[in-house]
Amino acid sequence: MSAGAGASGGRKIPPQVPPKSRDRPVSVADATEELSAVQLQGDAQGLSTPCDVKLSHITCDSFKIQWSMDPKDHVTHFFIDLNKKANVNNAKKAFKHKDVPTKLVAKAIPLPFTVKGHWFLQPRTNYTVSVQTACKLPDGEYKVSDWSETVEFCTADYSSVQLNQLLDKARNIMSDRKLPLTHFYRNQHQDYFDFMRMNHGGVLQPSIKDDGGSHGSPINGNLKGISFSANVEWNERDGPRIPIDSPYGRERFLCPAAAMFNENANLYFADLYCMYTAYHFVNLVLTTKGSEGDQFCSGKLPLLDPSNNEFLTRKKRDDGSMEFAVCQDLIVELFYTEPMKMKEGQMVSIEGHVVPSLSTENAKKDASCKMCNINK
Repeated sequence: MSAGAGASGGRKIPPQVPPKSRDRPVSVADATEELSAVQLQGDAQGLSTPCDVKLSHITCDSFKIQWSMDPKDHVTHFFIDLNKKANVNNAKKAFKHKDVPTKLVAKAIPLPFTVKGHWFLQPRTNYTVSVQTACKLPDGEYKVSDWSETVEFCTADYSSVQLNQLLDKARNIMSDRKLPLTHFYRNQHQDYFDFMRMNHGGVLQPSIKDDGGSHGSPINGNLKGISFSANVEWNERDGPRIPIDSPYGRERFLCPAAAMFNENANLYFADLYCMYTAYHFVNLVLTTKGSEGDQFCSGKLPLLDPSNNEFLTRKKRDDGSMEFAVCQDLIVELFYTEPMKMKEGQMVSIEGHVVPSLSTENAKKDASCKMCNINK
């Protein structure tokens, strides 16, 4: 798009503003309108070009913007050109989101001001932004400046505010139904376990969390851990049991829940998502108190009461042993931040089938689901 420099003969063309979308609101401070496929052209003579564009207070869905301009300019409107930066090297993994207008207009207000909108700003995403000033003339046309320089920035991860909103969403899905469990488990191919035996002395090693789930989850790409499942299903013949199928491989490492979820562990909420399915996943992080992983999670993720939460609980029996229970309404995934000795558990082969379509590795969240997306 070209703007400001394409007009000739002193002709001033006002921006073409389409009808406002009923289902895609946007906000720039408290006075914004949505512009789709806008072309802002005109006579820039008399208005200085905005310069020294600066951004601050960048969150997952907002930022503050300011710039310098000639104080003698009579400016009535600001135009914001916001675009998602192309991710050429990682196109297949780029966060997919429905395209929405990114050309915004705001009445001139004191700088800096806030650009905010979850419809066109997504967490942990690279953007470019430039600005243009305009003066509305008595005849309704506009005189505009040249566009400023383009500034690149990246939005932030979900903050504790957004994660607590997501936690509330998860709680709204829940009922009081829980099933007892005794083991957490990790499914993988035989080659994986052989590698851990030969290269790490039979100790499962933490690795960086993949990009599966919510794009703004702070643990994605930042926290090291081992993925386990706590999922238990009800079988009419056998009662509560671990699912017999596996998305990842025929071999299963079974670890007693007490070896991981003990009194020296902290439990955090990290994510809620679905993959265009009727069922939802909740991602919990299990740390050792005071560990490096625990320090990362503290202050970033909501801390859960291990004996009183909706997802996964442990309680001490009268004889001092622990009993564990997991919810039925969500599929509970655990991200354990410590190495795990294989001798703490046992290896078994699954009775069912390997179903790769059930994998959540790098799975992209359904951005349209009202049950697991904030601001829906």
